Amino acid sequence: MQQAFASRRRPGAEGSRVPVLKILIVEDEFISRALLMEMLAAHGVCHVAVNGREAIDVLRRSMQSGGGYDLVCLDIMMPEMDGQEVLTEIRNMEREFGLSGRRATKVIMTTALTDSQSIMKAFTEGCCEAYLTKPIDRSKLQATLQDLNLIP
Repeated sequence: MQQAFASRRRPGAEGSRVPVLKILIVEDEFISRALLMEMLAAHGVCHVAVNGREAIDVLRRSMQSGGGYDLVCLDIMMPEMDGQEVLTEIRNMEREFGLSGRRATKVIMTTALTDSQSIMKAFTEGCCEAYLTKPIDRSKLQATLQDLNLIP
């Protein structure tokens, strides 16, 4: 199965090809940003945005240049624009740029919110691919990346 990151690969330890993901971490808290970057760095290039507005600007520029992001880890509670609004805008931009299916951005909500209303909204209105609650567990994150076919 060819995956969204097929154009960005690097040689593995035994000559195999391993994915190099382009990842955007959208998180206003420094510690959470740093932890996610540490957990995801082995899988690709990590960029960060510290609020929703900045995330939208980064994503728009990336989509305009034809690159896009393979994965966005998105907090919900942020200044400027919350993660639910960012998720809706990501999906709107994907429609605008004709990105769908495997070319669409995989979004994992990474948040402290555990209420069913926030979870349902993220899945039903924003069409996120996964929802992980803080503190983010490394093994759950790895399993989610595998479930989304982002890593082997």
